[in-house]
Amino acid sequence: MIPKPSDCWSVFDIPAKEKRLAELETLAASADFWKDPDSARAAMRELSDIRETVSGWHGLSRRLADTRELADLGDESLRPELEKEVEAITAELTRLDLETIFADKHDHGPAFLSIHAGAGGVDAADFAAMLLRMYLRWAEDKGYKTEIMDQTDGEEAGVKSVTVNIIGRLAYGYLKAERGVHRLVRLSPFDAAHRRHTSFALVEAMPQVEDDDGDVVLNPTDLEISTYKSSGAGGQNVQKNETAIRIRHIPTGIVVTCQNERSQTQNRENALKVLRARLYELKVAEREKERAAIKGEHIKAEFGNQIRSYILHPYQMVKDHRTEHETSNTNAVLDGRLDDFMEVYLRN
Repeated sequence: MIPKPSDCWSVFDIPAKEKRLAELETLAASADFWKDPDSARAAMRELSDIRETVSGWHGLSRRLADTRELADLGDESLRPELEKEVEAITAELTRLDLETIFADKHDHGPAFLSIHAGAGGVDAADFAAMLLRMYLRWAEDKGYKTEIMDQTDGEEAGVKSVTVNIIGRLAYGYLKAERGVHRLVRLSPFDAAHRRHTSFALVEAMPQVEDDDGDVVLNPTDLEISTYKSSGAGGQNVQKNETAIRIRHIPTGIVVTCQNERSQTQNRENALKVLRARLYELKVAEREKERAAIKGEHIKAEFGNQIRSYILHPYQMVKDHRTEHETSNTNAVLDGRLDDFMEVYLRN
């Protein structure tokens, strides 16, 4: 049965969103709107997000109305086309329904994703690189923009650690489902005897906290900032000049680095963004008394702590240990097909 547009709207409270959209548009048009720049920027972010939501629902409503009109014609020759359209509409409704779960104000914004090689030596570093590729593919499929902020390569292969800025609507909302220890079991390409090895990597997801966000306030006297020569890609200019930045937050001991830009100024700005994100996560963890579940930084990336296993030998399976959701299509998952795993976890 094809639902009426009004039925869907009542379930997801679109009228309330339209009312809020009108309020924000009136506010943005007022003469004194930009007198308080911080409040204005926050309002504009909310306006953009709600406008996109309402626009999406209007588009879906038009599709529903058109489909109902075609169905009412009773033309059997249209059945295959209608069935295909109903399937697509149902999938879109499911996606929009999932969005209602994202209640935190940072869920709708960009995210920082950090991956750290854990136990397993060179295999762990290679696994971290595999996860990096997986998340970059996932982001590409979503139409998100990605930027590697900082990367330390492994000594033989892969990466020791990497931080990526993933920019797109709901990026953090989705990626927070991925934080925790990931485990890989396979025949090691780095073992001359080609034996089975188990390796681990830690994934962190943090929201991008704007500098006008009152949740995190950085006091310049709390920052210890140093520069060093980048060891990453970028050519001779990067290698010769101290463009890389290391910032230590003295009260918490949190250290962030950024070296992937040619400009020391840009690296400093990016490092401060990552620091704000880490401090926000720490604040949330302290408030909820769940630092291990939320931030995960102090969880050892080793056997017994994993949230998900990627088994490539002796059989093929990816299994999420929190939800028991699994698939034998390991290639698809490692190519970025993660939505099913994310959705099952987020709906729990």
